[in-house]
Amino acid sequence: MSIEVKQINKRFGSFTALDNVSLEFPAGELTALLGPSGCGKTTLLRIIAGLESPDSGQVLLDGEDASARHVRERQVGFVFQHYALFKHMTVFDNIAFGLRVKPRSQRPSEAVIREKVKSLLELVQLDWLADRYPPQLSGGQRQRIALARALAVEPRVLLLDEPFGALDAKVRKELRRWLRRLHDELHVTSIFVTHDQEEALEVADQVVLMNKGHVEQIGAPQEVYNHPASPFVYGFLGNVNLFHGRLHEGVLDAGGAQFAAPGHDDAQDAAGIGFVRPHDLDVERYSPGAEGIVVQLRRSHAIGPLAQLELERDDNEQLIEAVISNERFSQLNLKTGETLVVKPRRLQVFADQAGHAGREGGAAR
Repeated sequence: MSIEVKQINKRFGSFTALDNVSLEFPAGELTALLGPSGCGKTTLLRIIAGLESPDSGQVLLDGEDASARHVRERQVGFVFQHYALFKHMTVFDNIAFGLRVKPRSQRPSEAVIREKVKSLLELVQLDWLADRYPPQLSGGQRQRIALARALAVEPRVLLLDEPFGALDAKVRKELRRWLRRLHDELHVTSIFVTHDQEEALEVADQVVLMNKGHVEQIGAPQEVYNHPASPFVYGFLGNVNLFHGRLHEGVLDAGGAQFAAPGHDDAQDAAGIGFVRPHDLDVERYSPGAEGIVVQLRRSHAIGPLAQLELERDDNEQLIEAVISNERFSQLNLKTGETLVVKPRRLQVFADQAGHAGREGGAAR
């Protein structure tokens, strides 16, 4: 089922949750709604499900306006962050619940229900837990049972609201890989809400970045990460170093260090910000006349394949974060307090907007 939302607006009192949002969710794909708390992503998900009504706008399911359709008629499966399983029912009965409460004319026989639940338990790899109760399960097992229950009614759309938010980091990683494999097998049109950028980039076919009720960018994970459309997207998707300065005829001057700024050839002494990922910085020992930004090594963390360096600019004492291979770190034999030079291999420049958060030369998440 394809899903489209057109010019959706939603306010809660004086707070604007969604401001004229229009999006398309391709049939059979897994889309992540990604953004900080309060950006509108869960409100949008609930409007698609029919659990919330927009103030204006349309939800189209396979091209048909679903505004008048009750949530039960939208053929939507919903998975919540906190499982919402019935504690007094066994795992088997939890999964069977949606089938057993269907109108008599649509309700399968008990034999068919049993076969369906058995196959779903095998699908989520928990067939050995059929007779257990939810309090006897781990958080990861409960969430897989919640997903099986949502799939039992054969939804045409699967909606997941922070499905792994209540789980620890290791279980989250295992479950999102499992969800990706499950989706590749079932191809149900799915939308999941998350504020975890790593989760969205790893699992989704398409990522929708949201901020303050607006859509900032839509694209494949690689596209939104490598080609952010705005300072917000750049800052939200992973660590980034900010270099505030002046833009003039295609050059950003950030505290004496100059960087090419393609696309800004017409700029005349305007405020600008350069964004550089920590892994896009080359690090060398300082030598007189070296090009780049002169820094002092304040701290290093070299565990695993990568070394993280905390650097302090000589000119303004602001911090820069760089990531190099552990092999390169060993070759340089760097020591705390050494003078180094960093130079961006890749830098994206935006015209500075008034009130943009961040400090000159600093690192932001």
